[in-house]
Amino acid sequence: MDKLFMRVFRSKMVEQVGFDSSLPQDDYSGLMELAAALNARYSNREEVQKRAQAVLCALFPSWMPGSYAKLFSKPFPEFSCQMNAWATWVAGTWLMGECEVNDVEVDGGKIGKKQGLLVKRCRFLEESGCASVCVNSCKIPTQNFFLQEMGLPLTMTPDYETFECQFAFGRTPTEATEREAKNTPCLSRCPSVGGMRAWHDGKVPNKDPDTATSTACSLMEGDT
Repeated sequence: MDKLFMRVFRSKMVEQVGFDSSLPQDDYSGLMELAAALNARYSNREEVQKRAQAVLCALFPSWMPGSYAKLFSKPFPEFSCQMNAWATWVAGTWLMGECEVNDVEVDGGKIGKKQGLLVKRCRFLEESGCASVCVNSCKIPTQNFFLQEMGLPLTMTPDYETFECQFAFGRTPTEATEREAKNTPCLSRCPSVGGMRAWHDGKVPNKDPDTATSTACSLMEGDT
């Protein structure tokens, strides 16, 4: 089942990137090549976020997210949050690594029972080695997808030291939570040595993210 999920996800990424990796369809490294290519191809981080969100939308029938929002998210928000935490665990473990459903703080300061998902060591983040790829290809597009398409607020809180990531369904992202993720320094093992963020911020005039050497994360400056 994991291989099937990977192949479908990869095929949708290919549609947005415009080409495929030469690696086998069930090779995770091929998926990471596409993620890196998506970020390197577009200097506008909003375009990267939009295309990554389009990948998520393409995984479902066009009618499904909107119908879910009307039939479940609005009338049964708590149940919907719990359902999506569970569904993300089932369908996303192959992508992110070991996960567990947990209790989290949600809007209003309440504790949402089983409305969270803790990714113990995110494979996508660790293998990309790039906080910019995490924020623009995963965190922001996923939050936007659930809020705009599924009608559910979601806050994702990655830890760039441990590679944990906490999903909190029912918690709306705030300026503070988003600023914390955006202001993280580039990871020491970032393959572009901070260049990907400079590229997205228009600070690499020759359009080659690998030529930038700043470790400051210019991608995280300003609004996204």
